[in-house]
Amino acid sequence: MADFNVRYEEYRSYFENELNSFCNDIKTNPEILGESMKYSLLLGGKRVRPVLMYAVGDAVGVDRETLTPYAIALEMIHTYSLIHDDLPEMDNDDFRRGKPSNHKKFGQANAVLAGDGLLNTAFSVLFGECYKGRDYVSAAKLICDCAGIYGMIAGQSADILHEHDANPTVETLDYIYDNKTAKLITAAICVPSVLVGGKQYSRFKKLGEKIGYLFQLTDDILDAEGSFISLGKSVGKDEKEDKLTAVKLYGLQECKLFADMCESECNMLIDGIDGEVQFLHEFVTFVKNRHN
Repeated sequence: MADFNVRYEEYRSYFENELNSFCNDIKTNPEILGESMKYSLLLGGKRVRPVLMYAVGDAVGVDRETLTPYAIALEMIHTYSLIHDDLPEMDNDDFRRGKPSNHKKFGQANAVLAGDGLLNTAFSVLFGECYKGRDYVSAAKLICDCAGIYGMIAGQSADILHEHDANPTVETLDYIYDNKTAKLITAAICVPSVLVGGKQYSRFKKLGEKIGYLFQLTDDILDAEGSFISLGKSVGKDEKEDKLTAVKLYGLQECKLFADMCESECNMLIDGIDGEVQFLHEFVTFVKNRHN
């Protein structure tokens, strides 16, 4: 995994440098709006979505410079969703990545506005790319659709609606997983394909869905048996709030078996991709075995 770690860090560092440059240009009045936006956006993290986008870009032949506006927009959308997710009205979490959540640092009202600011700025970045041609429009629309009422927001809504379900179903759980988590990961994986005219789009879409499912499955497992020190956020909240998770539906040990199966399915999909895919294989292992 040494080569994987080096390459992952190369992708992540490149993105961090681009994101810092982008944030340096954010000037708002009042200043607290920009400060609160950048506070959460620059907290760090694994940068899973930008890393995946760059890796798939290398596989299909799209350079990082072309992908970076989409990667920044996607990370802003992901970050806004975390800010809102941490609010007392939703998951009520005081910490994110080991630091105070946005609403604990800036207050609830400013946190809502920081999330709104990130979402609207992301759309502005995506619209800016649309001048470059039809494929750029399609890539921008893909991200918007995956983030909206037929994607992540729908998954978040279903997640709240189905708390305390007395008779949870597999169909409901799959809907939450597919939309709440998998849609943005699918967008990250599919944008490079769209930008080269849809090369192997169906396979990349299926891969995004499977990696997204594996990622959320691992999240549920970590919430059940992880620690604040490793995760940087509260643990045990899913059970406490009676959320519909795979652990609740199947049990912890069964979830670990599902994770093994999902890893195998991801690898079979990757085997069918033309191009350099070893990093993607190792990325799947990284997702399944992660501790934070």
